Amino acid sequence: MSTPDVPTRGPARPGPYIVAGILLAIAILVPLFVPLYSIDKPRFAGMPFFYWYQMLWVPVTAGMIGIAYWLVNKEDRRRREAARGPRTEEQEQ
Repeated sequence: MSTPDVPTRGPARPGPYIVAGILLAIAILVPLFVPLYSIDKPRFAGMPFFYWYQMLWVPVTAGMIGIAYWLVNKEDRRRREAARGPRTEEQEQ
């Protein structure tokens, strides 16, 4: 005898996925537009703008990816809870 298909996740809201996609697109596409930062000045600690601008994008991109991960993970948890229903204290232990 087969069991009926039980959904593991509730319906998705598109908002968190759209925001995560925009953040990831910015993190990928802006550094690819080289004419934006292909200049020498302003210098920072003797380093041309070209180099320190690229290095600045490393932590900025890490932050954007972290926020995108947090948004998608939060939405996934909400969808799982919607499919299972709210948990009581007895079920959590």
